[in-house]
Amino acid sequence: MKLLLLTSRVLMLAAVCVLLSAPARASQTDTVETYSAAMQKTIKAVVIKPEGYNNAKELPVVYLLHGHGGNYADWVKKAEGVQELADTYNMLIVCPDGGVSSWYWNSPADASYQYETYVSKELVAWVDSHYKTIRDRKGRAVTGLSMGGHGALYLAFRHQDVFGAAGSMSGGVDIRPFPNNWNMAKRLGTYAEQPARWESHTVINMLHLLNPKEKELALVIDCGTEDFFYQVNENLHEQLLYRNIPHDYYTRPGAHNWDYWKNAVQYQLLFMHRFFNRKG
Repeated sequence: MKLLLLTSRVLMLAAVCVLLSAPARASQTDTVETYSAAMQKTIKAVVIKPEGYNNAKELPVVYLLHGHGGNYADWVKKAEGVQELADTYNMLIVCPDGGVSSWYWNSPADASYQYETYVSKELVAWVDSHYKTIRDRKGRAVTGLSMGGHGALYLAFRHQDVFGAAGSMSGGVDIRPFPNNWNMAKRLGTYAEQPARWESHTVINMLHLLNPKEKELALVIDCGTEDFFYQVNENLHEQLLYRNIPHDYYTRPGAHNWDYWKNAVQYQLLFMHRFFNRKG
Protein backbone atom coordinates (compact mmCIF):
# COMPACT_ATOMS: atom_id res chain seq x y z
CA MET A 1 0.00 0.00 0.00
CA LYS A 2 2.83 2.41 0.93
CA LEU A 3 4.53 1.61 -2.37
CA LEU A 4 1.27 2.27 -4.26
CA LEU A 5 0.76 5.62 -2.49
CA LEU A 6 4.35 6.61 -3.20
CA THR A 7 4.00 5.68 -6.85
CA SER A 8 0.76 7.68 -7.12
CA ARG A 9 2.40 10.73 -5.57
CA VAL A 10 5.36 10.45 -7.94
CA LEU A 11 3.03 10.27 -10.94
CA MET A 12 1.01 13.25 -9.70
CA LEU A 13 4.21 15.25 -9.17
CA ALA A 14 5.39 14.34 -12.67
CA ALA A 15 2.06 15.44 -14.14
CA VAL A 16 2.24 18.78 -12.31
CA CYS A 17 5.79 19.30 -13.59
CA VAL A 18 4.66 18.62 -17.16
CA LEU A 19 1.79 21.12 -16.83
CA LEU A 20 4.05 23.76 -15.36
CA SER A 21 6.69 23.27 -18.02
CA ALA A 22 4.27 23.22 -20.97
CA PRO A 23 4.07 26.52 -22.85
CA ALA A 24 0.90 28.43 -22.07
CA ARG A 25 -1.23 29.40 -25.05
CA ALA A 26 -2.65 32.71 -23.92
CA SER A 27 -3.65 33.90 -27.38
CA GLN A 28 -7.26 33.67 -28.48
CA THR A 29 -8.32 32.39 -31.89
CA ASP A 30 -11.55 33.74 -33.40
CA THR A 31 -13.21 32.20 -36.44
CA VAL A 32 -15.13 35.00 -38.10
CA GLU A 33 -17.39 35.47 -41.10
CA THR A 34 -16.89 38.45 -43.37
CA TYR A 35 -18.90 39.59 -46.34
CA SER A 36 -17.43 40.32 -49.76
CA ALA A 37 -19.54 42.72 -51.77
CA ALA A 38 -17.26 42.12 -54.75
CA MET A 39 -18.12 38.42 -54.77
CA GLN A 40 -21.48 38.65 -53.00
CA LYS A 41 -20.72 35.92 -50.52
CA THR A 42 -19.67 35.31 -46.93
CA ILE A 43 -16.06 34.25 -46.40
CA LYS A 44 -14.48 32.85 -43.25
CA ALA A 45 -11.22 33.91 -41.65
CA VAL A 46 -9.22 33.15 -38.53
CA VAL A 47 -8.10 36.04 -36.31
CA ILE A 48 -5.47 35.32 -33.66
CA LYS A 49 -5.39 37.83 -30.81
CA PRO A 50 -2.31 38.00 -28.54
CA GLU A 51 -2.40 37.68 -24.77
CA GLY A 52 -2.29 41.42 -24.18
CA TYR A 53 -5.06 42.27 -26.63
CA ASN A 54 -7.65 43.42 -24.08
CA ASN A 55 -5.28 45.99 -22.59
CA ALA A 56 -3.86 47.15 -25.91
CA LYS A 57 -4.74 50.43 -27.57
CA GLU A 58 -3.86 49.32 -31.09
CA LEU A 59 -1.84 46.47 -32.56
CA PRO A 60 -0.12 45.69 -35.86
CA VAL A 61 -1.65 43.05 -38.14
CA VAL A 62 -0.07 40.35 -40.29
CA TYR A 63 -2.29 38.83 -42.96
CA LEU A 64 -1.15 35.22 -43.39
CA LEU A 65 -2.26 33.57 -46.64
CA HIS A 66 -2.73 29.86 -47.36
CA GLY A 67 -1.69 27.90 -50.43
CA HIS A 68 -3.48 26.23 -53.33
CA GLY A 69 -6.06 23.71 -52.18
CA GLY A 70 -6.01 25.09 -48.64
CA ASN A 71 -8.32 27.29 -46.59
CA TYR A 72 -8.46 29.82 -43.77
CA ALA A 73 -7.82 27.18 -41.06
CA ASP A 74 -4.61 25.74 -42.53
CA TRP A 75 -2.18 27.83 -40.53
CA VAL A 76 -3.70 27.11 -37.12
CA LYS A 77 -4.28 23.42 -37.86
CA LYS A 78 -1.04 22.54 -39.64
CA ALA A 79 1.55 24.96 -38.24
CA GLU A 80 1.56 24.38 -34.50
CA GLY A 81 2.98 27.38 -32.69
CA VAL A 82 1.59 30.16 -34.87
CA GLN A 83 -0.72 31.23 -32.06
CA GLU A 84 2.22 31.59 -29.68
CA LEU A 85 3.96 33.85 -32.19
CA ALA A 86 1.07 36.30 -31.85
CA ASP A 87 1.89 36.42 -28.13
CA THR A 88 5.65 36.64 -28.68
CA TYR A 89 5.39 39.64 -31.00
CA ASN A 90 2.17 41.16 -29.62
CA MET A 91 0.46 41.26 -33.00
CA LEU A 92 -2.79 40.22 -34.58
CA ILE A 93 -2.56 37.45 -37.18
CA VAL A 94 -5.37 37.20 -39.73
CA CYS A 95 -5.70 34.08 -41.90
CA PRO A 96 -8.26 34.71 -44.66
CA ASP A 97 -9.81 32.17 -46.95
CA GLY A 98 -8.44 32.72 -50.43
CA GLY A 99 -10.47 30.07 -52.20
CA VAL A 100 -9.08 26.80 -53.48
CA SER A 101 -7.25 28.36 -56.42
CA SER A 102 -7.73 32.12 -56.49
CA TRP A 103 -4.05 33.06 -56.56
CA TYR A 104 -5.40 36.21 -54.86
CA TRP A 105 -6.16 37.87 -58.17
CA ASN A 106 -9.24 39.66 -59.37
CA SER A 107 -9.78 37.09 -62.08
CA PRO A 108 -10.38 38.59 -65.54
CA ALA A 109 -11.84 35.25 -66.61
CA ASP A 110 -14.14 34.47 -63.68
CA ALA A 111 -16.13 37.22 -61.98
CA SER A 112 -16.73 35.00 -58.94
CA TYR A 113 -13.02 35.20 -58.05
CA GLN A 114 -12.26 38.73 -56.87
CA TYR A 115 -9.83 37.97 -54.07
CA GLU A 116 -7.51 40.94 -54.62
CA THR A 117 -10.39 43.25 -53.73
CA TYR A 118 -11.50 41.02 -50.89
CA VAL A 119 -8.16 40.72 -49.08
CA SER A 120 -6.64 44.15 -49.74
CA LYS A 121 -9.79 46.23 -49.28
CA GLU A 122 -12.84 44.45 -47.88
CA LEU A 123 -11.12 42.25 -45.32
CA VAL A 124 -8.69 44.95 -44.18
CA ALA A 125 -11.59 47.36 -43.66
CA TRP A 126 -13.55 44.69 -41.75
CA VAL A 127 -10.63 43.84 -39.47
CA ASP A 128 -9.92 47.50 -38.79
CA SER A 129 -13.55 48.08 -37.83
CA HIS A 130 -13.80 45.06 -35.52
CA TYR A 131 -10.37 44.89 -33.83
CA LYS A 132 -7.86 47.22 -32.19
CA THR A 133 -5.53 47.74 -35.12
CA ILE A 134 -2.98 50.24 -36.37
CA ARG A 135 -4.90 51.59 -39.33
CA ASP A 136 -1.90 52.46 -41.44
CA ARG A 137 0.54 50.68 -43.75
CA LYS A 138 3.16 51.01 -40.98
CA GLY A 139 1.10 48.55 -38.97
CA ARG A 140 0.13 46.10 -41.72
CA ALA A 141 2.02 43.26 -43.38
CA VAL A 142 1.10 40.33 -45.59
CA THR A 143 2.83 37.01 -46.21
CA GLY A 144 1.92 33.47 -47.18
CA LEU A 145 3.02 30.12 -48.54
CA SER A 146 3.10 28.85 -52.14
CA MET A 147 0.04 30.36 -53.86
CA GLY A 148 -0.20 32.61 -50.79
CA GLY A 149 3.44 33.66 -51.17
CA HIS A 150 2.69 34.79 -54.69
CA GLY A 151 -0.52 36.39 -53.43
CA ALA A 152 1.19 38.31 -50.63
CA LEU A 153 3.74 39.90 -52.96
CA TYR A 154 1.14 40.51 -55.66
CA LEU A 155 -1.19 42.29 -53.26
CA ALA A 156 1.55 44.28 -51.55
CA PHE A 157 3.14 45.41 -54.81
CA ARG A 158 -0.23 46.67 -56.05
CA HIS A 159 -1.39 48.12 -52.73
CA GLN A 160 1.61 49.75 -51.11
CA ASP A 161 -0.72 52.27 -49.51
CA VAL A 162 -2.26 49.35 -47.55
CA PHE A 163 0.73 47.13 -46.69
CA GLY A 164 4.12 48.30 -45.48
CA ALA A 165 5.80 44.89 -45.47
CA ALA A 166 5.38 41.69 -47.46
CA GLY A 167 6.83 38.20 -47.45
CA SER A 168 6.74 34.95 -49.33
CA MET A 169 7.44 31.36 -48.29
CA SER A 170 7.99 28.94 -51.19
CA GLY A 171 6.04 31.35 -53.35
CA GLY A 172 5.07 30.80 -56.97
CA VAL A 173 6.63 34.14 -57.83
CA ASP A 174 6.75 33.42 -61.56
CA ILE A 175 3.71 31.56 -62.86
CA ARG A 176 4.80 31.31 -66.51
CA PRO A 177 6.80 28.06 -66.21
CA PHE A 178 3.64 26.33 -64.93
CA PRO A 179 0.90 27.06 -67.49
CA ASN A 180 -1.03 23.85 -66.84
CA ASN A 181 -0.88 23.78 -63.05
CA TRP A 182 -3.09 24.69 -60.10
CA ASN A 183 -6.12 25.93 -62.07
CA MET A 184 -4.40 29.17 -63.03
CA ALA A 185 -5.76 28.89 -66.57
CA LYS A 186 -9.28 28.99 -65.11
CA ARG A 187 -8.51 32.37 -63.54
CA LEU A 188 -6.55 33.94 -66.42
CA GLY A 189 -7.41 31.93 -69.51
CA THR A 190 -4.75 29.71 -71.03
CA TYR A 191 -1.23 31.06 -71.49
CA ALA A 192 -1.46 30.34 -75.23
CA GLU A 193 -4.68 32.35 -75.61
CA GLN A 194 -4.05 35.10 -73.01
CA PRO A 195 -0.28 35.64 -72.82
CA ALA A 196 -0.64 39.32 -71.83
CA ARG A 197 -2.67 38.37 -68.75
CA TRP A 198 -0.05 35.88 -67.62
CA GLU A 199 2.75 38.39 -68.15
CA SER A 200 0.96 41.11 -66.16
CA HIS A 201 -0.22 38.81 -63.33
CA THR A 202 3.13 37.26 -62.45
CA VAL A 203 5.05 38.80 -59.55
CA ILE A 204 8.46 38.80 -61.20
CA ASN A 205 7.14 41.19 -63.88
CA MET A 206 5.79 43.67 -61.34
CA LEU A 207 9.05 45.03 -59.91
CA HIS A 208 8.57 48.30 -61.75
CA LEU A 209 5.87 49.08 -59.17
CA LEU A 210 8.49 49.26 -56.42
CA ASN A 211 10.15 52.59 -55.81
CA PRO A 212 12.51 52.60 -52.81
CA LYS A 213 12.69 56.40 -52.89
CA GLU A 214 8.99 56.72 -52.09
CA LYS A 215 7.01 54.25 -49.94
CA GLU A 216 9.60 51.57 -49.39
CA LEU A 217 8.02 48.13 -49.12
CA ALA A 218 9.92 45.91 -46.67
CA LEU A 219 10.39 42.50 -48.30
CA VAL A 220 11.38 39.04 -47.05
CA ILE A 221 11.50 36.04 -49.41
CA ASP A 222 12.17 32.46 -48.35
CA CYS A 223 12.37 29.19 -50.28
CA GLY A 224 13.80 25.71 -49.74
CA THR A 225 16.52 24.43 -52.04
CA GLU A 226 14.54 21.26 -52.87
CA ASP A 227 11.36 23.18 -53.68
CA PHE A 228 10.01 23.14 -57.25
CA PHE A 229 9.66 26.94 -56.90
CA TYR A 230 13.31 27.36 -55.89
CA GLN A 231 14.57 28.53 -59.29
CA VAL A 232 11.84 31.14 -59.79
CA ASN A 233 12.65 32.52 -56.33
CA GLU A 234 16.34 32.66 -57.23
CA ASN A 235 15.38 34.55 -60.38
CA LEU A 236 13.27 37.02 -58.41
CA HIS A 237 16.12 37.59 -55.97
CA GLU A 238 18.50 38.33 -58.85
CA GLN A 239 16.05 40.79 -60.40
CA LEU A 240 15.59 42.59 -57.07
CA LEU A 241 19.37 42.87 -56.72
CA TYR A 242 19.67 44.17 -60.27
CA ARG A 243 17.16 46.91 -59.50
CA ASN A 244 18.75 47.79 -56.13
CA ILE A 245 15.53 46.96 -54.31
CA PRO A 246 16.24 46.18 -50.63
CA HIS A 247 15.01 42.78 -49.45
CA ASP A 248 15.88 39.87 -47.21
CA TYR A 249 16.32 36.55 -48.99
CA TYR A 250 16.73 33.15 -47.31
CA THR A 251 17.29 29.68 -48.71
CA ARG A 252 18.02 26.50 -46.80
CA PRO A 253 17.45 22.76 -47.26
CA GLY A 254 13.76 22.00 -47.51
CA ALA A 255 10.92 21.05 -49.82
CA HIS A 256 7.39 22.28 -50.53
CA ASN A 257 5.76 21.06 -47.32
CA TRP A 258 4.56 21.99 -43.85
CA ASP A 259 7.81 20.93 -42.19
CA TYR A 260 9.44 23.79 -44.07
CA TRP A 261 6.65 26.33 -43.57
CA LYS A 262 6.33 25.72 -39.82
CA ASN A 263 9.96 26.83 -39.57
CA ALA A 264 9.79 29.57 -42.20
CA VAL A 265 6.85 31.40 -40.62
CA GLN A 266 8.92 32.06 -37.50
CA TYR A 267 11.45 34.06 -39.52
CA GLN A 268 8.72 35.82 -41.45
CA LEU A 269 6.92 37.04 -38.34
CA LEU A 270 10.18 38.10 -36.71
CA PHE A 271 10.88 40.19 -39.82
CA MET A 272 7.40 41.74 -39.61
CA HIS A 273 7.85 42.43 -35.89
CA ARG A 274 11.09 44.27 -36.58
CA PHE A 275 9.39 46.25 -39.34
CA PHE A 276 6.56 47.29 -37.02
CA ASN A 277 9.03 48.42 -34.36
CA ARG A 278 11.59 50.22 -36.48
CA LYS A 279 12.11 53.93 -35.88
CA GLY A 280 11.46 56.65 -38.40
